[in-house]
Amino acid sequence: MPKNALPLNPNNIYRIASEKEGQLPFFEGGVAAGFPSPADDYLERKIDLHELLVEHPAATFFVRVEGDSMTGVGMQSGDILIVDRSLKPENGKIVVALLNGEFTVKRLHKKGDKLYLLPENPSYDPIEVTEESDFQVWGVVTYVVHRAR
Repeated sequence: MPKNALPLNPNNIYRIASEKEGQLPFFEGGVAAGFPSPADDYLERKIDLHELLVEHPAATFFVRVEGDSMTGVGMQSGDILIVDRSLKPENGKIVVALLNGEFTVKRLHKKGDKLYLLPENPSYDPIEVTEESDFQVWGVVTYVVHRAR
């Protein structure tokens, strides 16, 4: 069983809602992460997070992260990943994969004729995908949603 595998549990996978839930206020001027600028105009527009984050609704799903093998790229346990099944799982992309009956999120790495799933935490070892492995990429991670900590 791969470390940080996501249990094959319906509570961890979410489908995209078929209709949009609406738009939220979006302040075009941004927010200063350094010194505030009182000269900035506070232009308000509307932003639709569904439209912004989901390029291919029919091929996109959400999945909740469990574990800490991807903390090096900012993925924490409890975060929600937006995963697009229509994107090609290229070398170096972060993917959600089904490996020997278990879901896992890792970086896809091809080296020569070998394929690996790489964690982004030095406490975990790379997983080699062999011909004997029951392996399928379910999709490419496009966004990570988490609370500010």
